[in-house]
Amino acid sequence: MSGRTLGHGPGRDAPVTVTAGLEVPAGTRLATDVIRPDGPGRHPALVLRTPYSKARHLAEARGWARRGFAVVVQDVRGRYESAGAWEPYRHEAGDGAVTVEWARAQPWCDGRVVAYGASYAAHCAIQTALATRVDAALVLVPAVGLAETARETTGVPRLASRAGWWTTYGDCRTERPGWYEARLADDPALLRHLPVLDLPARLGVPLPSWPRLWAARPQPDLAARLAALHTPLLSVGGLYDPFLDWSIRLWRWWGGPGTPVRLLLGPWTHDLVSSQRGAGERPRRPAHRVRLADLMVAWTRAALAGRLTPGPSAAVAVEAADGWLRLTSWPPGEEVPLPLDGRPGDLGFALAPGGDPETAHAFVADPEDPFPSVEGLVDVGPPRADCCRYESEALGEPVVLAGRPAAELRAYSDAPDNDWVARLSEVGRDGRAIQLAVGVTRGSGAGWRRVRVELGDVCVRLAAGARLRLEIAGHHFPAHARNPQTGADPLTATELRPARRRIDPERSALVLPVLAEPRCLPPDRLLEVIAQ
Repeated sequence: MSGRTLGHGPGRDAPVTVTAGLEVPAGTRLATDVIRPDGPGRHPALVLRTPYSKARHLAEARGWARRGFAVVVQDVRGRYESAGAWEPYRHEAGDGAVTVEWARAQPWCDGRVVAYGASYAAHCAIQTALATRVDAALVLVPAVGLAETARETTGVPRLASRAGWWTTYGDCRTERPGWYEARLADDPALLRHLPVLDLPARLGVPLPSWPRLWAARPQPDLAARLAALHTPLLSVGGLYDPFLDWSIRLWRWWGGPGTPVRLLLGPWTHDLVSSQRGAGERPRRPAHRVRLADLMVAWTRAALAGRLTPGPSAAVAVEAADGWLRLTSWPPGEEVPLPLDGRPGDLGFALAPGGDPETAHAFVADPEDPFPSVEGLVDVGPPRADCCRYESEALGEPVVLAGRPAAELRAYSDAPDNDWVARLSEVGRDGRAIQLAVGVTRGSGAGWRRVRVELGDVCVRLAAGARLRLEIAGHHFPAHARNPQTGADPLTATELRPARRRIDPERSALVLPVLAEPRCLPPDRLLEVIAQ
């Protein structure tokens, strides 16, 4: 295995040595760099495997190395400098296991190895931990698998994000930066193309693995396999990350009763920076500006030293409040139903229908003009006729929601196959609507049915004077592929039909996870939750 030493990097704490051009044999050549503290000595190793170019992680790896870790950064099979064929999500368990054993055998490694990564690299870390022994696993905003990223847990296909990711990174050795955005700008109707399986032809880019994405099935027995692990885990997620559910699931499923598992959820998107993607959204609270790198280093040192208290612990930021919740289970909130017929619920206020009383509980879901998904958090679109819209009166006192809201519906459709969408927003005194959570489920047939639409997890303090808005619709496009409402598969369908929908308000409710009198921690106490 060859390598070249690039030299010592300047740093605040200590110089580092970067050795590039190494090759790990795993049936093919996996291009690998090692960044470690300068000089002799043995150190715990972090293994970070990425499809986004190991060169992009050099600064991050230097930071870890200055804190006493040897970092193994590797291009996954078929990407950038690594040989082989790029087949997303296919080879990461085996290649990860080989890389861990290679790292453990190096003279600069003290025998302890941490599987580490964010997004796709978090998937690599999880698969590595399942395939071989590691001493700790640190995963951020995990994209846990092919099928798991392609669809919601309810089976509804994610369209826009997968089209963007596959166009940029799929079936190519490096990437196609800006290609998808340019095509979308030139062709605004791009994602309306039918059938969805033929979308690469409209994109003008060869994506032979596109059908494999949609044919993928969820990983079998994943919960049971994770439960069998005894490796310490830190799962870091964002309250505005589309894969938030998996950050929480990992924490809930990982290890037995005595396994130290930690969860950190902040007000972040998938980039772990901030939820502020447009003007007028919630300002970041000082209490939520944390030094994530310092927390991760402290947790990793404690995990490798065996100092973590057994069992689960979590720190979750309370949006619009100055603090964090310390929890040992999720969700912590009590489910409180709020009827959709205008009757006051247990919270002391009503969620009343808007519009014409004769049509307030009925709409037509037309896939030719689908109910739109919101880009960002603030909904600036005008009211739509293709949904049932319910809005509360102003809250008389603050309310903390912590957990997963749900719409419990008695609902009607005249179509043989339907999607049901529920979107919950907070409407401020200025009239702006900030999306709190959205959920979509599929599978109810024609006629009256009981439908439960689970929305995404939230942790937010609603101020007195705010109002809640619930919208019930039949589509959520382009975030999700349109249901043709003919009974055909949304991925192969070429014909669309409208469907008449109706809600029975007397037998339907919005179920809110209300947390009474929460005690919030200041940020300087996060260390005791995460690393003790």
